[in-house]
Amino acid sequence: MSPEPGRSAAQIRSEIDLQRRDLGRSVEALRGRVTDLTDWRRQVREHKNELVAVAAVAGFAIGGLLALRRRR
Repeated sequence: MSPEPGRSAAQIRSEIDLQRRDLGRSVEALRGRVTDLTDWRRQVREHKNELVAVAAVAGFAIGGLLALRRRR
C-alpha cells in the first residue's frame, strides 16, 4: 500500500486504527481455528472410524510380528 500524497495525520491514524481492528479480528479467527484443530477430543469424535481402522491394522501388524518372532 503506497502512501497517498496529501493525507492528513487524522486520515493516517484512521487507516491505522482500521487496520488494527482488521488484524485483531484476523488474530481472533486464527485463535479459534487453532483451538478447533488442537482439540483432540473433538478430533477423535470426528475421526472415530479412521482411528478404529488404524488401530486394527496396527494390532494385526504387531500381532504378526510377534507371531514371526515366536517361530524362530
